[in-house]
Amino acid sequence: MSKKNKVNAAILIIGNEILSGRTQDKNVAFLSSWLNTNCGITVLEVRIIPDVEKTIIKNIRLLSKEFSYVFTTGGIGPTHDDITAKSIAKALKVKYGYHDEAYKILENYYGKEKFNDGRKKMAKMPKIAKLIYNPSSAAPGFITKNVFSLPGVPSILNSMIENCKKYLVKGLKVHSNTLNLYTVESNISNQLEILQKKYNKFVEIGSYPFFRLGKIGVSVVSRSTSKSKLMSVNKDLMKTIKVKKIKILKI
Repeated sequence: MSKKNKVNAAILIIGNEILSGRTQDKNVAFLSSWLNTNCGITVLEVRIIPDVEKTIIKNIRLLSKEFSYVFTTGGIGPTHDDITAKSIAKALKVKYGYHDEAYKILENYYGKEKFNDGRKKMAKMPKIAKLIYNPSSAAPGFITKNVFSLPGVPSILNSMIENCKKYLVKGLKVHSNTLNLYTVESNISNQLEILQKKYNKFVEIGSYPFFRLGKIGVSVVSRSTSKSKLMSVNKDLMKTIKVKKIKILKI
């Protein structure tokens, strides 16, 4: 795929509950799809780490240098183990404390009498942060340099994500084409390798086995920023399918 205007991202999932298996992560698929479809931003790496300050700091420093953007989820709530905000401030060497705008938003939402210490904690973040407004539960996410920090609760994250768009430099939109074939990977592996070499700079080709309606099949997925190159790959694939007399599953 062409490297022109290629903007990338890493996703950092923070939370002991994910690593223990108690909570199933649903944010990676949503974020990856949203970034690719809406912003032309390709997610190149995903990490899951515990609520440990040193580990968060190490990963933020590394990923923020390596990728255009880093999206973190989890650890920005009101409890003692929500240490993402403080860890990010340390990692990026910026001041940490009450964010004036975030504090006002939360105080107005809860009211002064119910604005307890736990809720006040959600207004603590890097002082230079820009806010990601939250239409679901008021507590904002925040942006520190190229690091976007979002909550771990999928429904809340989903409701906030559009508020990130204005801060993102968009890359070229990646288009995709899928052919679901009733065959096995070994039957088309050589042809796919030849195609990948032929279109290497422009198209990414992947094959993914499936089992459907009692039959084994392969989904061949082609992705590219160029619609014309994608069409050329599809034509070449159709030639292989005809020669090998492979059935296409229409969904």
